[in-house]
Amino acid sequence: MLLGKKCFALRIATYLGKKEGWMAEHMLILGCKRPQDKETKYIAAAFPSACGKTNLAMLIPPEEYRKKGYEITCVGDDIAWIRVGDDGRLWAANPENGFFGVAPGTNEHSNFNALASTKKGTIFTNVAHNPADNTVWWEKMTKDAPEFLYDWTGEPWTPAMNADGKHPAANPNSRFTAPAENCPCISPEFNSKQGVPLSAIVFGGRRATTTPLVYQSRDWNHGVFVGSIMSSETTAAATGAVGVLRHDPMAMKPFMGYSVADYFRHWIDMGKKVGDKAPKIFNVNWFRQDEKGNFMWPGFGENMRVIDWILDRCEGKVDAQETAIGYVPYAKDINIKDTDVSAETLDKLLYVDKARWANEAEEIEKYYDDNFGDKLPKEIRDNLATLKANCKK
Repeated sequence: MLLGKKCFALRIATYLGKKEGWMAEHMLILGCKRPQDKETKYIAAAFPSACGKTNLAMLIPPEEYRKKGYEITCVGDDIAWIRVGDDGRLWAANPENGFFGVAPGTNEHSNFNALASTKKGTIFTNVAHNPADNTVWWEKMTKDAPEFLYDWTGEPWTPAMNADGKHPAANPNSRFTAPAENCPCISPEFNSKQGVPLSAIVFGGRRATTTPLVYQSRDWNHGVFVGSIMSSETTAAATGAVGVLRHDPMAMKPFMGYSVADYFRHWIDMGKKVGDKAPKIFNVNWFRQDEKGNFMWPGFGENMRVIDWILDRCEGKVDAQETAIGYVPYAKDINIKDTDVSAETLDKLLYVDKARWANEAEEIEKYYDDNFGDKLPKEIRDNLATLKANCKK
């Protein structure tokens, strides 16, 4: 299913996009209507599989924001066709009819809207079966596992069998495929052929250290560089060992239909087409950990607080501090009211460690040299040189 839907179809689309002058991307599209805005603002975001893409696409804002009138709508959760509109801006359209998500970890707390989308007309793969009520189940769907299930291989299973954490009832990469029309927050633009205008493009990976909660690129080409260096500790959704740092530029490693270096060049060329009307580019990291290995940011609906800052930056409403890697928020501009995030923790989440980034730059250079050599666009190589120089200041 994954091979047919994405690895095959998206690869074809990337080549067509390059040939015809548009972009096929592994991106969600969300709409955000804030009480202070006259119209809905739209964001496209790319994350490696199982790193929070569907959660963000269907985000439910914290109660504080909902009371003020904030509303998130989902245009699409996985793939975006992006083109230059008649107004010179980038417009993104959703080509899919449904959602394709990782099941384990999806529950009413983590993603209420995704779970609601699976209530009817849904295909489940490699999940557990509860014969007591003829329903499906997966890890963390409920606080406690049912007393008896048939696991994803069809064998009898009880909670005691997973006491070591190595024998889950559902495969760690089990999936659901649900009709998008089931989603409570589906956007009225879901089926629009014209698409929606983008205010921002967001990249994000799963990093325990180094990468701050959020930062903004200095310009479009720097944003392409930021997308090209995306890396993430691997999850069960990618092949190979889990927990290993894996480069995944623009979250497109499995899905590019032509040379990756040429793909970077296509991004740079698209930036030239839109000029100063280009969306602002950001990078987020919901997964930074403290010294004890605990996540420092609550994630899920609380990510609205970061989205709010991103949109304020797009509209020039807040300033930011320039760092070695780009523009980072001032702590005062990230609202942590009614969260468990302390001022001290927020400072750590936003901290840019030059020594760590100097090491990161060396690793990035090796990645570039080993994979692209002299085919890497000069604009990207120049941004790497800037990062290395900034880390020495």
